[in-house]
Amino acid sequence: MKDTFSTFHPVVNFVYFLAVIAFSMFFMHPVFLGISLVCSMIYSIYLNGGKAVRFNLLYMLPTLLFFAVMNPVFNHAGATILVYVNDNPITLESILYGFAAAAMFVSVIIWFSCYNAVMTSDKFIYLFGRVIPAMSLILSMVLRLVPKFKAQIHVISNAQKCVGRDVSNGNIFQKARNGMKILSILTTWALENAIDTADSMKSRGYGLKGRTSFSNFRFDTRDRIAFIVMILLIAFLLFGALAGENNIVYFPAIWIKPVSFLSVLIYFAYGGLCLLPMVVNIWEDIKWARLQSKI
Repeated sequence: MKDTFSTFHPVVNFVYFLAVIAFSMFFMHPVFLGISLVCSMIYSIYLNGGKAVRFNLLYMLPTLLFFAVMNPVFNHAGATILVYVNDNPITLESILYGFAAAAMFVSVIIWFSCYNAVMTSDKFIYLFGRVIPAMSLILSMVLRLVPKFKAQIHVISNAQKCVGRDVSNGNIFQKARNGMKILSILTTWALENAIDTADSMKSRGYGLKGRTSFSNFRFDTRDRIAFIVMILLIAFLLFGALAGENNIVYFPAIWIKPVSFLSVLIYFAYGGLCLLPMVVNIWEDIKWARLQSKI
């Protein structure tokens, strides 16, 4: 499924993910955490389909439950004691804080998975190639390291399987020897590839002063509208944070600011920011359906 939001200008994509990841890390209010977690899951499923569903169910959901359960085991702070386990109090505050911290951790990981799907290496180099050329190249290579290695080790494994040297052949010692052989080939390929990449970038004058670069990215009217809407939502959320609408105290006793009309507006603004890519995609799908109906 094509993601329209990923076709926006890199500045729009980067500022969006910077905002939602930062807000997800610092807003510990349960409503904000719930909005961030649900919206990140929706967008990740839209981007990656069944892979995201399996990732969220098999890894993220157990991680959330694990962190939520383990926090009251080690953190005994809080005024509302529910039960004693080996003379250690289990408090309501530690349980709720465990769920909040787990939701924050999981939502940030899912947002980063969406970031990796949208912010490709060419976008990152476009944004930071002139400011920090060496660092942007290193970060770009690091971000694509794992998927590139996974693809290459699959190619090497298939080649070794053709000559009977795969990890599925032989006894346990032969499997270990074959696995080490595959790992050795992968390491050699990685070192050679790094040298080739460095020489190639140097021959192209990467990082030299006055060097020009070609780019297909243009900041058009669509990008301006999305950027203005995004900045307005971020500014309104920062105003709400200064007004204390996202404040919550977990220890020693839970205190949360009463819900007001401004609080509801802040919640809707945060939901609108987190759902911005989905709104863009749905709007584009509606436009495409209308065009098809006229054919």
